[in-house]
Amino acid sequence: MSTTSFPLLQTVNDPADLRSLSRSDLKQLATELRAFVIESVSQTGGHLSSNLGTVELTVALHHVFNTPDDRLVWDVGHQTYPHKILTGRRDRMSTLRQLGGISGFPQRTESAYDTFGTAHSSTSISAALGMALAAKRKGEERHVVAIIGDGAMTAGMAFEALNNAGVADANLLVILNDNDMSISPPVGALNRYLAQLMSGQFYAAAKNVGKSVLKNAPPLLELAKRLEQQAKGMVVPATLFEKFGFNYIGPIDGHDLDSLIPTLENIKDLKGPQFLHVVTKKGQGYKLAEVDPVAYHGPGKFDPAVGLVKSTAAPKQTFTQVFGQWLCDMAEQDDRLVGITPAMREGSGMVEFHKRFPDRYYDVGIAEQHAVTFAAGMACEGVKPVVAIYSTFLQRGYDQMIHDVALQNLPVVFALDRAGLVGADGATHAGAYDIPFVRCIPNMSMACPADERECRQLLSTAFAQDHPVAVRYPRGSGAGVAPLRGLDSLPFGKGEIRRERKGDGKAGPRIAILAFGTLLYPALEAAEALDATVVNMRWAKPLDVELLLEVAASHHALVTLEEGAIMGGAGSAVMEALAAAQVTMPVLQLGLPDVFIEHGDPARLLALQGLDAEGIRLAISARFGAHPAD
Repeated sequence: MSTTSFPLLQTVNDPADLRSLSRSDLKQLATELRAFVIESVSQTGGHLSSNLGTVELTVALHHVFNTPDDRLVWDVGHQTYPHKILTGRRDRMSTLRQLGGISGFPQRTESAYDTFGTAHSSTSISAALGMALAAKRKGEERHVVAIIGDGAMTAGMAFEALNNAGVADANLLVILNDNDMSISPPVGALNRYLAQLMSGQFYAAAKNVGKSVLKNAPPLLELAKRLEQQAKGMVVPATLFEKFGFNYIGPIDGHDLDSLIPTLENIKDLKGPQFLHVVTKKGQGYKLAEVDPVAYHGPGKFDPAVGLVKSTAAPKQTFTQVFGQWLCDMAEQDDRLVGITPAMREGSGMVEFHKRFPDRYYDVGIAEQHAVTFAAGMACEGVKPVVAIYSTFLQRGYDQMIHDVALQNLPVVFALDRAGLVGADGATHAGAYDIPFVRCIPNMSMACPADERECRQLLSTAFAQDHPVAVRYPRGSGAGVAPLRGLDSLPFGKGEIRRERKGDGKAGPRIAILAFGTLLYPALEAAEALDATVVNMRWAKPLDVELLLEVAASHHALVTLEEGAIMGGAGSAVMEALAAAQVTMPVLQLGLPDVFIEHGDPARLLALQGLDAEGIRLAISARFGAHPAD
C-alpha cells in the first residue's frame, strides 16, 4: 500500500505518538486515517461503512486515554479498523482477514490494545464492567471504556449489563456510538426514540449547546450544572440511562474533535458510571458509503474512485439465495408462514420476502434469544415461523431453543446459514457446532443438504413437520445443482447411496464414505480414486439407521464426513447407532478438529483440515490402505 499520501499517519506507530499532537494535527490525522481505511479496504475487502464512522472517535479515545493501560472495549468489533491502524498494525492491513493475517475483529492474541474479543454484539458493557471491577479489586487505577454501536444496544445483554453497572460502584464509561445503523436498518422502540431525539433542529440545538459549554472550559462543577440546565433538561434522553444509575452526557457530534476531546478529558475526572452519547454517520467521508451504508458494510475489493460495480458475469446461486426464493415461494403457498430474523435481513436473504410480504416479516433486532422465543409464541398460535439465523448466532439463543421451542415440541424451522467454515470472518462466525448442539436436544431434527437443489427440498421437508427442524447450509455457493422450481420435499430422515463401489477383483477393504452436507462432492471425487461407496446421509438427526446398517453389513470400514465439529457431531451419531446395534467395525471420523479455526479463504481452510478431495483420499488411504477392494 502506498504511504505517500499519509505523511502524518506514517509517524503514528502507536497511540503514544498521537498524544503529543495538536488539535489541528489530530484533524489532519483523522483525514489521512479515513483515506487510508478506504484505500486499504478497497484492496482487501472487509467492513467499510462502520469503520469510516469511527475515525474521529478512535483518534479522540487514543489521544485522551492512556491505552493500553486504559481499556477500550469495542462493540461490535467490525468497527475497529482505525483502532488497528493506530495501534501498530498499519503495515499489516494488507493481510486483513486473510490466512495468517490480522483479524477483522479485536483479538487478544493479536495486540495488547485489543482488550477483549468482540465479534458478536452487545458484550462490551458486561466485559468492561468486569474489567473495571477487577481493577478496583486489585487496587489499580485505570479507565475502562465500552464503545457500543451498530445496533448493539438493541440486545438484551447490553441492558442487563447497564442494570448491573449502575449499582456496581465502578468507574466505567459507556459510549453509545449512535450511527442509526446495524448491518441491516435498525429496528425497535429504543432506536426510534433515539432517532427522533437526533432529528432536525432538536439535535442541532444540542450540538450548539455542547460546543458553547465546552468552548470556555469551565470548572467541572460548573460544566455539570450547565450541561444539566442547558442540555439535559432540554433535548437529551437522559432519563432512560440515568434510571440505570449512569450520569448521561450528550448527544455530541462524533465527527467533531473539538467536541469529542474536551468532553472525554472532562469525563476522565468523573467517578462512577458515565454514559456518553455520540452521534456518528456510517460511511462518513466517502459519499458512496454514506448513501448506501448497507452495500458498503462488508464489500469485496473495489475501486474507490468508481465504487462497487455489479459483475456482468452470471454468478452461481448461493444457498442464501436459494433460501430466500424458497421462503417467498412457500409463503405464496401457505399463508401461515412468517419469516423472522435477528437483524440480518440482507445476510439471510430476506430482502425480497420483506418487500413482498411486509406484514409477515419480523426483524427483532440484534436479539437472538428473543427471536427464538418470539417464534415459539407464534407457533403456539398456529403460525408457522421460519427463523433465518446464522449458525453461530443461534448459539446465543440456545437456551430458548431448548426450553421454549423443543421442550414444547413447537413446529419452528431454523434456517441455519453460514454452517461450517465461513472464511474471512474466522472462528467467531464459523458454524462449527450446530450439529452437536442441535442433535442432542429431544424433538429437534437436523437436515444437511448436499447442494442447492437439496437445500430447497429439505427446507420444504422441514416446513412440513409438526416439530422443530433445523436446516444447515454453508455460506456462498455449492456444487451448482439448480433447484427444482416446485416445493417438492425429500423423505424425512432418509439418505441415499450416491455411488456404489464397483470392485475390480482387487484386494483391499470395502470402504463406504458417509457424507453429511456439501462435502458429499469432494467425497465423490475421492471415492473415484479409492473405489469407495458414497452415501449422502442428508440427516444428522434422525439418522437413517436402516441405511447405515445396510451399508455397514456390506463394507469393512466406514468414513464419516462433515463440515462441523467432530466431537458430538454426525460421525458421533453414527458411532452411537452402530454401538446400539452391537455392530463393531472400524470408523474414521473426518470433520473439524477440537480447535478454533481462524480466518482465511474457505477452500484453503478446508484443505488445511484435510476436507478437500485429496485430503479425504489421503486420510482414508493412510487409515485403511490405498487400493480398491475386491
